[in-house]
Amino acid sequence: MTIGEEHDDGHYHTRGAYQEKRNGLLARLIDSWSDMRGATRRLIEENPSEARLLFYVLMSDMVFFLSWALKTIVAPTQVFKDMFQGDAVEANLVIGSVLIAALFLRTTVVYIFSAILGAVLRAVGGTGSWKDTRTGIFWGSFVAAPFGLLMAIVTVIFSGLEDSIPFLGNSLIAQIPYWLSLLPFVWLCSLGAAEAHGFKRSAPLFMGMTLLTMVVWFGALVLQARGVF
Repeated sequence: MTIGEEHDDGHYHTRGAYQEKRNGLLARLIDSWSDMRGATRRLIEENPSEARLLFYVLMSDMVFFLSWALKTIVAPTQVFKDMFQGDAVEANLVIGSVLIAALFLRTTVVYIFSAILGAVLRAVGGTGSWKDTRTGIFWGSFVAAPFGLLMAIVTVIFSGLEDSIPFLGNSLIAQIPYWLSLLPFVWLCSLGAAEAHGFKRSAPLFMGMTLLTMVVWFGALVLQARGVF
């Protein structure tokens, strides 16, 4: 975070120079929760390197894995216990697979999604480049990561209450915090993408991304019911 005093004009005075915006990663993260579009615009103007953008995605990947580990290893729900029934080897294989998926597959999916979304937005009048789109989506993914961690903690609380409130162990109930964590992710990414492409309104993009998420969720439930996974 910026070290110094904030003056009446809203500037920060540090090391003999005036600074209009806070530069610390944590400060920028917090600022993005109140002004995601402004934070995205600032980041695009900084022309970040690909390594910097990749860092944001990998950080969100690690938070994703930490969130998953909290609700399956630290305080596993009844659903997870029933899935493996004490088979430690299978559980360890799944944990390793999720870590690999979080670091590689999820990162690849975010890149592909950014490319597709960028092409769609340009087709409907967007002005941003693929890098601009990546910047908005990658930063949005990073900014939304703490909400996923928060919902993982809620899942852990649900797990602790399963003995006294049995319905919290239901598979659908156990998934609610996870899907709730997707709302800020979709909202923040839609704000970032809208800003990257110069759209004044982000609501249509948010609704479109929400609809796509619901379709994917429904498809996953159908495949799960058919025993595909």
